[in-house]
Amino acid sequence: MQIQKLDYDLTVCKIRSFEDINLSSKLFFVGKTDEELSLVCPTKDTPQATTDREDGWKAFRICGTLDFSLIGILSKITDILAKHRIGVFAVSTFNTDYILVKRERFDEALSALSESGYEIV
Repeated sequence: MQIQKLDYDLTVCKIRSFEDINLSSKLFFVGKTDEELSLVCPTKDTPQATTDREDGWKAFRICGTLDFSLIGILSKITDILAKHRIGVFAVSTFNTDYILVKRERFDEALSALSESGYEIV
């Protein structure tokens, strides 16, 4: 299985309104619950007015479109990283999964996955 690293820094934050999102950003994820409105986006596109913010994330995605019948793909990756004591923030889309890791552990995470048989592209 191939893992594609994304070459830009990401921020995880809480925002007050959907209007704060830069819709032209190359990537963003929004989560809304009855308690919060969360945003993951490139650090350069982070809104000025956040209520909470954590910078310093990097990400990789599982290449290709994953069939919904596939089981354990994200679990296997997070298990490898957990064995190396690397925390993750995962986001899923219709097609695939994105795994965020703190920048200072990103290269170590990719090495661990590579050693476990994943191809890093």
